[in-house]
Amino acid sequence: MNRRHFLCQAVAFPAAALAVARAPDSTSIDVHAFHAMRKFAALPSGRIAYIERGRGPAALFLHGLPLHSYQWRGALERLSAHRRCIAPDFMGLGYTEVPEGTDLRPEAQVAMLSALLDKLGETRIDLVANDSGGAVAQLFAVRHPDRVRTLILTNCDTGIDSPPQVIVPGIADAHAGIAADKDIGGFLRDRDKARSLDGLGIAYTHPAFLTDELLDVYLTPLLQSPLRKQQFNQLMIALENNFLLPLEPELKKLASPVRILWGTGDTVFKATSPDYLNRLFPHSRGIRQIEGARLFWPEEFPDILAEEARQLWHV
Repeated sequence: MNRRHFLCQAVAFPAAALAVARAPDSTSIDVHAFHAMRKFAALPSGRIAYIERGRGPAALFLHGLPLHSYQWRGALERLSAHRRCIAPDFMGLGYTEVPEGTDLRPEAQVAMLSALLDKLGETRIDLVANDSGGAVAQLFAVRHPDRVRTLILTNCDTGIDSPPQVIVPGIADAHAGIAADKDIGGFLRDRDKARSLDGLGIAYTHPAFLTDELLDVYLTPLLQSPLRKQQFNQLMIALENNFLLPLEPELKKLASPVRILWGTGDTVFKATSPDYLNRLFPHSRGIRQIEGARLFWPEEFPDILAEEARQLWHV
């Protein structure tokens, strides 16, 4: 058995299985503190919302869809003693404000992130990402390899699974101009459906974690104006093409160490994706499987993420 195969097989730690069996950890920044912490960076692309906590070398956290920086509140609480933790809202999501006509495609998101880091005086980062944020993280690593000190990828798009089939109907709704009103608005009108496997509940290990407060904080910004609705539709359309597969040759050259953390209960992304990533990156540190955890598990179980980050960062 070679070393890489061993790393793949020896990662389903008992502690991880116990973690998903218990209730999610609620020791993190609450909504009121989150709103009070928010900052805005004035960039050519617009007013980019972000939160930060801690000092030292920078770590950049990239959220999933349709979430925003609040997804990382538990991680920031646990890792701010070791890093300057920066969690921005992507253009078209969360509380970031960009004008009509702004390019929301992944390349533009990468350019925005690079400009944000320049604005904050950070040259190199530890990159942590989930879901569609993981797709942007891979593109960022290709475009700015010298800026990526380490990379943690949790359940996310890969070259063999982008976009995931579950969002294809939403992309069709976006082309029809109704995704924001029908899908996002529908979740706010029917909170039980939002928590079901036909809604955002598909992404949570414990659907009850999706309180009404959490649904409001994530979804209401997307419906604030006709422009925000239009931009959500635009963002969904921007994700319809697989831009990761052509990046394979460059990703295979990435010099940064990469750790892959994967919830095995995820039904959004393919179960073969973590093995694909492990083979793809030349300096992969292997896979840790979080038994039974679903797509947005980093929000529910930040202790697991923080433990892995500290090990990768050697702190």
